[in-house]
Amino acid sequence: MYILSFESSCDETSVSVTKDGKYVLSNEVLSQIDIFKEYGGVVPEISSREHVKGITYAYLSALKNANVTMDDIDYVAVTEGPGLVGSLLTGINAAKTVSLNYEKPLVGVNHLSGHIYAAFIEHDPIFPSLALVISGGHTELVVMKDHYDFNKIGSTMDDAVGEVFDKVARIIGIPYPGGPLLDKIGKDGTNRYPLPRPMLHSNSYSFSFSGLKSATLNLVNELEKNNIKYEIKDIARSFEEAVSEVLLEKTLKAIKEYNIKEVVVVGGSAANSVIRETLTKGIKNTKVTFPEMKYCGDNAAMIGISAYYKIKKMGVDDISLTPKSRLDL
Repeated sequence: MYILSFESSCDETSVSVTKDGKYVLSNEVLSQIDIFKEYGGVVPEISSREHVKGITYAYLSALKNANVTMDDIDYVAVTEGPGLVGSLLTGINAAKTVSLNYEKPLVGVNHLSGHIYAAFIEHDPIFPSLALVISGGHTELVVMKDHYDFNKIGSTMDDAVGEVFDKVARIIGIPYPGGPLLDKIGKDGTNRYPLPRPMLHSNSYSFSFSGLKSATLNLVNELEKNNIKYEIKDIARSFEEAVSEVLLEKTLKAIKEYNIKEVVVVGGSAANSVIRETLTKGIKNTKVTFPEMKYCGDNAAMIGISAYYKIKKMGVDDISLTPKSRLDL
């Protein structure tokens, strides 16, 4: 089964060709990061325009690099949400055009399911699995007893991990994109400052990171007010350790309660080195899987892999598919 997939939920324009839910034949990704550095974040209207400019190039490149034509393609998949509506619309319109023109069935894919299935590229999941989804706008714990059986047991009450990384980076003077640069700087830092671990011992699986963000801001203000010298690398590392400990504690609790056999850590923040190290070392007797670094961020390959399993279990969609800014698993 060959699937042509489109992803345009935020600031990456991506088109991919995947085979049989296991093989990535091509995965073209056009990033808008450099464009938004001067703005300090994504500007939705500009992002939409960039998707329009790049989607045809990504589509043609994906087919060429996969060495296939549309005659080889069996299905067309596309991210339907969640995401920026204008950005999503570009990908959906492109997918609909190709679907209608070449008479290929259309499949709408949840962006978060795409992140989860990024961990299953060339790897068979071990059920029951627990997905820790830590992407830019989402922090969720999802139990899976089978393919496309999603049971969300917890999510963030305010800032997601990716959001709070960017906000704390801004607090300590790290430019956009803050998350990756904060991780790089924090590698040379020490866990010197006792920042809070929000909801660490709560009975729920909910997350809350806005208080940690505020505590970091208060720490910096207090140090500067008292003319105390500090290294941003130490604040970065202390912050990363606090986030990672909360993620680990919630994950360990879910492993025990749901008899989890494999944990998959997915989304853009799954590329963070401290989170990876903390979860890998802290989780015993349960398999821990991360996607390859190139599949942690937004990309169309993960949409194609997820679409394969959706088709198997739920079938296809129709041309009435619309973009959804909010969409639960």
